[in-house]
Amino acid sequence: MTFRPDLLAGRTAIVTGGTTGIGAGIAEALAGLGARVIAAGIEAGAYRAPAGLDVAPRELDVTDEAGVASLVESCPRIDVVVNCAGIIRRVEEHRLDVFERVLAVNLTGTMRVCTAARPKLAASGGCIVNTASMLSFFGGSLVPAYSASKGAVAQLTKSLALAYAPDGIRVNAVAPGWIATPLTRALQDDPARSQPILARTPLGRWGTPGDVAGAVSFLVSPAASFMTGVILPVDGGYLVA
Repeated sequence: MTFRPDLLAGRTAIVTGGTTGIGAGIAEALAGLGARVIAAGIEAGAYRAPAGLDVAPRELDVTDEAGVASLVESCPRIDVVVNCAGIIRRVEEHRLDVFERVLAVNLTGTMRVCTAARPKLAASGGCIVNTASMLSFFGGSLVPAYSASKGAVAQLTKSLALAYAPDGIRVNAVAPGWIATPLTRALQDDPARSQPILARTPLGRWGTPGDVAGAVSFLVSPAASFMTGVILPVDGGYLVA
């Protein structure tokens, strides 16, 4: 019953970063469960929803406080928020200006959306799913800002789970491993880099946006109604290998 087609009928979900990659996969999965989904992202103009799915793209920069407030205000109700907006700037992140920009999007942007949506989520008894990472657990020499931001997202998730529980809002996170998206295309296409990743992954393949979307669908469903503060790896076993 977790994934029946009308599971989220009558519900409204906001997915930031919802027009590309993992975010688009999540937006479309939630729409497939009957939700009205707003896929918010900086590339919304290029997004086309699959036929039959109620996914409405909307331009949004999560560092824009007025833009986030406008998005939330435009929704009569909000039942689900998925924070999937994020950037990575390999090597360049050792520059302080780039470091600050990555944290502004990945960490502060997540907090900004959670804070803005909290009243409407409280009214609906809704839930939040944030996007952590394997780099919430490991360091990354080329991506100090991304690693720091994703470690902080994990801790933010736990903190907001405690803070929002009295409002009846559950707050969890997924921690994707190596997922096949345009962002990782260069790694997938380079055998010298891809093979070590696959060798370390017990399930022996790259993940897909659908793999992450399935975990998110579970976390927003009644089946997870007694779960909050969880950081759920979706990594093919990479973390434990």
